[in-house]
Amino acid sequence: MDSSEAKVMQNLPLKTSKSSLAAQVCLRLLALGATLAAACIMITSKQSVVVFGINIDARYSYSPAFKFLALANLIACAFSLISLIIAPILARKGSHPASYFYMFLHDLVLMTLLMAGGAAATAIGYVGRYGNSHTGWMAICDNFGKFCDRVTVSVLLSFFGFVLYLFLVIISANRSRQIQVGRC
Repeated sequence: MDSSEAKVMQNLPLKTSKSSLAAQVCLRLLALGATLAAACIMITSKQSVVVFGINIDARYSYSPAFKFLALANLIACAFSLISLIIAPILARKGSHPASYFYMFLHDLVLMTLLMAGGAAATAIGYVGRYGNSHTGWMAICDNFGKFCDRVTVSVLLSFFGFVLYLFLVIISANRSRQIQVGRC
């Protein structure tokens, strides 16, 4: 009975490592898909309407906040792909725990980038949808409904990517806390 308990205890870190890798790969794939979809939807968001005989169009490129969101999602998508390649290498047996700290920093930077892009686009989107009576800014979503709906979907996908990276930060932080700090 003691030998079976020792065998279970010996296999526990291997099972934990495999489940951690599976969770990371799954979350990174989802983040890759969410950020790619958010960027594609934002980049292709445009709508033209005729108001009093004048053709007016709305495009994502007219707003620095929307351009920032698209770029942030493209960067997160590219680095998600890179981290998909690196995660299995770090998970193999014998990998130094300090390597997980770099993955933690990577995930933290991408999470912060997605949060900043989503927050900037949300602020501009709110003004576009509801206006601001104190400054005289009118809501444009009454006229550009399709554009506003696409921007909303892009922002929601970006925040979904943010939440996925939040989970990845937690996983990476948990793995990196196994680092042994040398004492003087």
